[in-house]
Amino acid sequence: MNTMHAPTLLQRARLPRWLLPPSWPSAGSQPALADLHLANGRVQSVRPHQTLGEVSDECWDLNRALVLPGLVDAHTHLDKAFTLPRMGAVQPGLLGAIEAMMVDRRSWTEADVRERAGRALQWAYEAGVTHLRTHCDWWEPDAQPLAWSVLRELAEEWSGRITLERVSLIPLHLYADRATAQALAATVTRSGRGALLGGFVHSTNWDPQALRHLFEAAQQHGLNVDLHVDEELNPAACGLATTASIVQDMHFEGHVVCGHTCALAAQEEDAALATLDAVAATPITLVTLPITNLLLQDATTGRTPRLRGITLVKEARERGIPVLVASDNVQDPFCPVGSFDPLEALASGVTAAQLDAPFDRWSEALCRSDWLQRGPAKLPLQPGDSADLLLFTAANSWGFPSRSQPRLVLRGGHVISGPVPAAWVIGHSNQEVS
Repeated sequence: MNTMHAPTLLQRARLPRWLLPPSWPSAGSQPALADLHLANGRVQSVRPHQTLGEVSDECWDLNRALVLPGLVDAHTHLDKAFTLPRMGAVQPGLLGAIEAMMVDRRSWTEADVRERAGRALQWAYEAGVTHLRTHCDWWEPDAQPLAWSVLRELAEEWSGRITLERVSLIPLHLYADRATAQALAATVTRSGRGALLGGFVHSTNWDPQALRHLFEAAQQHGLNVDLHVDEELNPAACGLATTASIVQDMHFEGHVVCGHTCALAAQEEDAALATLDAVAATPITLVTLPITNLLLQDATTGRTPRLRGITLVKEARERGIPVLVASDNVQDPFCPVGSFDPLEALASGVTAAQLDAPFDRWSEALCRSDWLQRGPAKLPLQPGDSADLLLFTAANSWGFPSRSQPRLVLRGGHVISGPVPAAWVIGHSNQEVS
């Protein structure tokens, strides 16, 4: 396949404020434009634009185009993707979607899962995703799901293009027995790199002792944890609060991600904020899934929803809790739309949660892979990082993420998706190479 090599200089790029150091100069109310120097497929430097700098033949003048690092899709379901077209009517709401999925999975084959998940990865790659985490339904205590090994093979095949992590999405009741919890964790550990212990924590299966067994097993086997938590609008749901308490009490050594946490939006203000205060004292990252939760929560046939399912993202960020926005389900019974483009999820979140400064502030929630692991914070786009970039050819910082679909995607300094605007090109930097 022929690819186009990006030039060694991308000048006049508009980077988000969160990505820039506090000392970065401003131009009015906006950060000054940046010059990105690339070499051997990596970022060499990021500097404020020099108006009187030399013009190189190896240069694109981006003329204020928005630029982001590679995207992170922190919560997806590759095993379920694209199953909706073969289903009949699906009852509204989360539990109706689960029922429809349980029926469909009886006919899954390895070839079926591979084709659908592979198609999803290709879509994500073309959108600019460099790191993707998928959950995999795991319903049996003594047998790995068919999709688990397929996803491991795909992780190996896509290595170098997308970092693919796999979460065992196990219903909480399977952890009720401590020995079973340990056995499940051992199986996940043996399945190789990029595997995490997961669980579905909901008021319909609530068992605080089972949740503790889950964390004990993860601690014993050195696994990070990723949970579906409180994906409901029941104000009595306490999965997130209990998770924070267990993590704190155990001095849990791994990293924890809690997805959904919709119940926070239905709770009394004081109770919800107290839970977030507890989360802020732990190594927990929250992931919000606006598209799917807007569709599933308060869903009844023939009735416009009154309540919305998005969690308290602003309050979490105010407390220093890392918050990521992700795609979740795509074209399956849980969500009839979607495209494995996290920017689509952010667009829904901007309106649902009334997020201000989406480009300068909230685009961070699409780019921070370091928020999926325990360790020091590391901003992307540092010298030495791979030149994995998204260059937006039509969007501006005022309307973002509107008009963000047209984009140029670079991987290791090579264009893998999107046309180069002729107005950007200086000299002969648009020659094609093999």
